[in-house]
Amino acid sequence: MSFSEFTPADYEVIARDYALLKEAARRRCASEEELQVVQKAFDFANEAHKNVRRRSGEPYILHPIAVASIVVSDIGLGYKSISAALLHDVVEDTDYTVDDIRKLFGDKVASLVDGLTKIKNVLDKQASNDEAYTRSIQAENFKRILLTLGDDVRVVLIKLADRLHNCRTIEYMPEYKRDKILSETMFIFVPLAHRLGLYEIKSEMENIWLRYKEPDAYAEISSLIDRNLSDKKKEIDRFVIPVEEALGKAGFKFEIRKRVKTPYSVWHKMQTKNISFEEVYDLYAIRIIFTPDPASAESERDQCYHVFSIITGIYKYKPERVRDWVKHPKSNGYEALHCTLLSDNGVWIEVQIRTKRMDDIAEKGIAAHWAYKKDGYVSENDSEMDKWLDKVKDILTNPDVGALELLEIIHNDLVTSDIVVFTPKGDQKSVQKGATALDFAYQIHTDIGNQAIAAKVNMKLVPLSYVLRSGDQVEIITAEDEHPKKEWLHFLQTRHARVAVMDYFRAERPAMIQSGREYVQERFKAMGIHASEGLFRRMALQLEISNADELFFRFSLGLIPFEAIVDMAGQAPAPQVRKRWNFPWFRKETAEKPKYVLASCCKPIAGDPIVAFKQPDGTITVHKKSCPVAEGIAAKHGDWIVMPRWEEVQEQDYLVRISIRGTDRVGLLNEITRYISLVMGVNIKKLVLGSEQGIFEGYIDLYVHDKEVLTTLMGKIAGIGGIERVMRTEL
Repeated sequence: MSFSEFTPADYEVIARDYALLKEAARRRCASEEELQVVQKAFDFANEAHKNVRRRSGEPYILHPIAVASIVVSDIGLGYKSISAALLHDVVEDTDYTVDDIRKLFGDKVASLVDGLTKIKNVLDKQASNDEAYTRSIQAENFKRILLTLGDDVRVVLIKLADRLHNCRTIEYMPEYKRDKILSETMFIFVPLAHRLGLYEIKSEMENIWLRYKEPDAYAEISSLIDRNLSDKKKEIDRFVIPVEEALGKAGFKFEIRKRVKTPYSVWHKMQTKNISFEEVYDLYAIRIIFTPDPASAESERDQCYHVFSIITGIYKYKPERVRDWVKHPKSNGYEALHCTLLSDNGVWIEVQIRTKRMDDIAEKGIAAHWAYKKDGYVSENDSEMDKWLDKVKDILTNPDVGALELLEIIHNDLVTSDIVVFTPKGDQKSVQKGATALDFAYQIHTDIGNQAIAAKVNMKLVPLSYVLRSGDQVEIITAEDEHPKKEWLHFLQTRHARVAVMDYFRAERPAMIQSGREYVQERFKAMGIHASEGLFRRMALQLEISNADELFFRFSLGLIPFEAIVDMAGQAPAPQVRKRWNFPWFRKETAEKPKYVLASCCKPIAGDPIVAFKQPDGTITVHKKSCPVAEGIAAKHGDWIVMPRWEEVQEQDYLVRISIRGTDRVGLLNEITRYISLVMGVNIKKLVLGSEQGIFEGYIDLYVHDKEVLTTLMGKIAGIGGIERVMRTEL
């Protein structure tokens, strides 16, 4: 921030932006009195931020106005939230206090501002020299953010609006700050927006992330989308005409909106499926949004199926691509019926069928969901969001969960998808993807989990460790004298079930702590390691466990292997132990000269956009900016981020993989390898190519000096007759 007198042009921009916000607020406010509160909040914030500028040079007040605009237009919150958004930086950046806000605007607005101020304090706080503090500062930040879910979810919704606007203006940030913000955004805020049903906010954050993390890919995909859309626009218009005519004839009141996949969603699909842009067949979508006929004998759900039957009577559809989130809504409240239809011109188009209520929830998320609930509309999915919020509160209030552990738990919970299984009576239950039969038992009731001995899935006897699949019918077999086993902790997937098992053994906790402590002390003595309470406390800190007692309790449960205990004490004989158990806590003495290591998870090559992390031992690990592992590290340890240049990293040839597909012909393989080896002078390490029914497909692992060489080589191979696709893929 900086200070300088506002000019007439500045005041003109402020007045213009606020006028737009006020108009949006007028449509949302229930009375003139509510609108006056918004006006009062703007006047107060405008005066408080007078002559203060952002990094971009624009008046600072434009940021709160923009956040408030997102709050009302994109999320659909009311006047108290709009006012809080306008005031959200006042307490942090000026001499005004929360009590001042309370006197002027009441308890609720003051409470929202207080929650936002606490979040901002920890996010902006600089890391100190205290190692314990620097290791967990980012995790503590998110713990503070998520704790507000227990108070008022509107604080998190306003924070999401604030983060979205910060992303929109991120170009003015220095690169290291940009990477930290974008990594936090992708690791927590994007999945949080998804979980709360804010798809538009989620999509915009993802696209901004891609634009800065993979700028070349973003530019190329955006260009391909624009070019493709220009070519296909008339075809899509022709596709819609018979749909409109048929629905109108059937008496539906509806509108049709057209949309195209975002650059990020295309990029993500290309990465995860290892496909080219041309193979993303559901690039286009139309949304049919209709108002259900209250006089109809058909329910809202049945009217969605009626629309489906009409459009699939016009166009062929892919049965395997039907997604019925009307009968089985997502846990974040999303309801819609998706299908993919083939146009007369051979273009696959995704069709999304929604009622007006479903569309409001899809666009505004949890705010719209609760608004309908308040108005008396109750859907079968009403309890899902409340269940999730209760689960988050339970995690947050557990004193044994450290900040880094909590961040990982919440992140995993946010990104985990659900599947649907059925009880023997046919009742539908949503369970976490990857959950076992025993996880399901604990989900039904803790006592059923504790007494479980086996399960029947689809009428067949299976062990409790059986991993459930969507559509399974599950029956849990129990015995009154049965009790939890320590071994269960090795295959349980859901946190609720794991906590239930650990809680059962907490009755034996003192004895287990004592036996664990004695075992470690005896083994350490035999190995010549001095076992002090200070060492045990440091080991617990490294594990992000609350204290040494909890360390020994988890050790006795078998959750922490002895090899990891030795490793943390600094006595591991070889680094393989750390790799095998995936405990990265023990660090060697800092090297005199930084050592650059290329991350094995993403294998960057010279020319790739990179981010690096300087770990406590001085090693600098280099990742691709878009690497998911790097995102997790940056979200937890933002203070480790460094921005190296490729010339600082030791020159070498980099191993990469290119995947090739095409139509087979005589001499094609020879032509490819001849070009790689003789023309480009590139060394081939491995070649796996084959032909079946005239299709030539496989991959080549080779060494290149940098990304420019790789791009040139791929371009030349793509130009060889018969080659349809050349892509860089993961090793």
